[in-house]
Amino acid sequence: MTLPDAPRINPSILSADFVNMQRDLERISGADLVHVDVMDNHFVPNLTFGPQMVERVQATSPLPLDVHLMISDADRWAPGYAEIGAASVTFHLEAAREPVALARRLRQIGARAGVAVKPDTPVEGMFEHLDEFDQILVMTVEPGFGGQSFRTDMMPKLRALKNEAARRGSEVWLQVDGGISLDTIAQAAEAGADTFVAGSAVFGAADIDQRIGQLRALAARHSHGADSLDS
Repeated sequence: MTLPDAPRINPSILSADFVNMQRDLERISGADLVHVDVMDNHFVPNLTFGPQMVERVQATSPLPLDVHLMISDADRWAPGYAEIGAASVTFHLEAAREPVALARRLRQIGARAGVAVKPDTPVEGMFEHLDEFDQILVMTVEPGFGGQSFRTDMMPKLRALKNEAARRGSEVWLQVDGGISLDTIAQAAEAGADTFVAGSAVFGAADIDQRIGQLRALAARHSHGADSLDS
C-alpha cells in the first residue's frame, strides 16, 4: 500500500454521523487516512468502537485506516487491529508493557506501528527508539473526548521530536491529535508535525472537500523548514 506524502490530513470519524458512517466516509475521500479512535472506558473515560466496528469501517472505507488505540493492555489487543487490515495502528506508551516489542509485532503483521503520548508524558526517553516506530502521536488535548481546545504547550515536545528525528535521519511521522483547526494547524506544522487529525474542523464544515484542502494547504505552507510563500 502506497501511503500519501506529508502533510497528511486524517479526519477523525469520532466527529462523523454514526448512523450514516458509510456516507461520511465517502465525504472525506479527499483526505489521506481515516482516523479511528478506539476507547475502552478504562484507559480513557469514554467508550467508542471495538474490533467489529473497525472491521466494518475497514471494509467500507475508501481510505486506509489510521487506528488510535486509547485502551488498556495494548500489548494484548493492538495486534488484532493490525490483523483486521488497518494501515496504521497507534497504541499509547502509557498502556504498553513492552512498546518496542509491540511495535515490532505490528510491523510483522503488516501495519505501520505508532506510539502515542499523553500531554504529561515526556518524550526524551523515546529518542533512542525512534526507528522502532513509524509514527509518534503527540496528543494536544487530554485523550478521551473530541472538541477540546488545542494545547500550545505541546509544541516544544513536537520540536524536540522533530529535531531528534532530523539528527538521527529518522523518517518517523509526527502526528498531532486534538483541537486541530484552521486556527491551530499552522502552529503544529511549524513545530514539526506532518500528520494531522481533525474531527469537528472537517465534519463540521459546509464543504468538507474544501476544508480538507484548506487544512492541507496551511500545513504545507507552515511545515517545519518550509519556505514562506511570502518570501
